[in-house]
Amino acid sequence: MSLAEVFCIVGTLYGVGVFGTRVEESSGGALAADATLLAPAGPAFSIWSVIYLGLAGYTVWQWLPANTTSPRARATGWLAAASMVLNAGWLLVTQQGWLWTSVGVIMALLAVLTVLVVRLTALPEAAPIERVVVEGTFGLYLGWVAVATCANITATLVAGEVRPSLRVSEVLAASVLVVAALVGVLVVRRVGGGHATLGRAVAGAASWGLAWIAVGRLADDPRSIVTGVIAALAAVAVLAATTQRTRTIQRS
Repeated sequence: MSLAEVFCIVGTLYGVGVFGTRVEESSGGALAADATLLAPAGPAFSIWSVIYLGLAGYTVWQWLPANTTSPRARATGWLAAASMVLNAGWLLVTQQGWLWTSVGVIMALLAVLTVLVVRLTALPEAAPIERVVVEGTFGLYLGWVAVATCANITATLVAGEVRPSLRVSEVLAASVLVVAALVGVLVVRRVGGGHATLGRAVAGAASWGLAWIAVGRLADDPRSIVTGVIAALAAVAVLAATTQRTRTIQRS
C-alpha cells in the first residue's frame, strides 16, 4: 500500500506538470476542457485534491495497529493499492499520448473501484472515522472516475478523427449522459441503504462531474445548449436520488 501511494504521488506530480506536461496539455490537447462535448470544465478537476487527500488518509489509517486485522482493511487493501497504481499509470500513459491505452487503464480503474465499493457494501456499517476515510474517499473516487471514463473515451474517439456532425455528436453525448445518470441513480439505490456516506460520496462526485460538463458546454467551446441542459438534468437526477434515498432511510 505504501509503495502504491508513493507511485500515485509520482504520477500526480507528472499530471500536474511538476515533472511532465499537465494532463490538459498532454496527448495533443485531446483531454483539455474544451476538447469534446463531454469534457468537464477546468474547475471540476479540483475534486482530485479531495480524493488524493482521502487516499493519503486511507494509507495512514491502514498503517494503524488497530486496523491490521480490520475486515474493512482486508476487503479493500489490495484493491485500493491497485487503484493508486492504475491512477498513476493513467497519468503516465497520457504523457506519452497513448490515448487508447489510457482508455484501457481507466476502464480497469473503474472496474477495480466498483469491486471495492461492492465489497464495502457487504460489510456492516462503519464507525464514523471509517465512513469518512474509507467510504467517503472511495465513493468520491468511483463517482468521479465513472464520469471521467465517459470523457476519456469520447476524447480518444475525437482524437482518432471520429467526428460526426454537431447534431449527431449532441445525440450521442445526450445518450451517454442519460446512461450515466441512470447508472448513478442505480448505484445510489444499491449502496445507500446501510452505507449512506458511501452513497452520498458516489452521487456527489458523479453529479459534480456532470454539473461541470454542463458549465463547460453552456459557457465554453464547444458550446452545446442541448448537451449542457441534459448534463445539468443528469446531475440533478443523481442528487435527487440521493436525497430521496436518505429520506426513505430516515423514515424507516
